[in-house]
Amino acid sequence: MYFNQKYERSGVLFQGRFKAALVERDAHFIHLPYYIHANPLDLVMPEWREGNLKNPEAAFTFLTSYKWSSFSDYIGKRNFPSVTQREFLLNGAGNEERYKSDFISWLKSIQLDTISDIIIE
Repeated sequence: MYFNQKYERSGVLFQGRFKAALVERDAHFIHLPYYIHANPLDLVMPEWREGNLKNPEAAFTFLTSYKWSSFSDYIGKRNFPSVTQREFLLNGAGNEERYKSDFISWLKSIQLDTISDIIIE
């Protein structure tokens, strides 16, 4: 009620059904963390979703400085380490440095068609 009054709006804040997709294939599991960590790029480089990322290095720099994501925690730059549990993903990736290098490689050759069947937009 406070939010609606403050911003002169009406209705519920969170409406619609929860959406989920089952991760069934290895390709889903491999690419999905990168996709999730790349989502903040919508703010500065929305073309990344079409695979048209012109400057992967600038995208990486933005993501490492974007404090509302757990990405930096996964590459060894502490952001919110007390609220993230990275062990499972990092065990699969190898370590923080490997996740970082694999993520950069993924940015350079984004192929969202690999996980298009589970992306919920």
